[in-house]
Amino acid sequence: MVLHSAQGLRPGVESWAARLRDSRHEVWVLAPDAGLDELPTDVVYVGFSTGTASAGYHAATRHGCRGVILIGGVAPLAERGVEAWPETVPAQVHFSAEDPEVDRAGVESFEHALDAVRARLEIHVYPGSEHLLADPDSPGYDPAAAELLLARVLEFLHRCE
Repeated sequence: MVLHSAQGLRPGVESWAARLRDSRHEVWVLAPDAGLDELPTDVVYVGFSTGTASAGYHAATRHGCRGVILIGGVAPLAERGVEAWPETVPAQVHFSAEDPEVDRAGVESFEHALDAVRARLEIHVYPGSEHLLADPDSPGYDPAAAELLLARVLEFLHRCE
């Protein structure tokens, strides 16, 4: 389940979702504030930028979640009422090393929350300062980093099956 950024559902997000579909994954693309009542719970949530807040929240609170992928940082879960991370939900985080929109304290807090319950966590940091490095519609798009990010995401998804 892909939750797009505040910039909305653009062709780059659809293209990214299509790459996941091409790898034989069932994919829904939704706004971060979309209701999920009619959708399955045994999914991996993928959040881009502001979509990471909803992806993290749903991963922590919807029973049956298989994992979460946060691209562009981590939103503070406590602000959304999440008190503890489920030990069975692995996470993968991606961001640029010098991205001014990434809250390093938030990433560290997320890391501590997952460590506390021994949930699997991967953090991947890419060179540069671009916030939407994997979004082909973004002026900061980095094709090489985007391909590496996608390969890491596909590996993670395979482990979550």
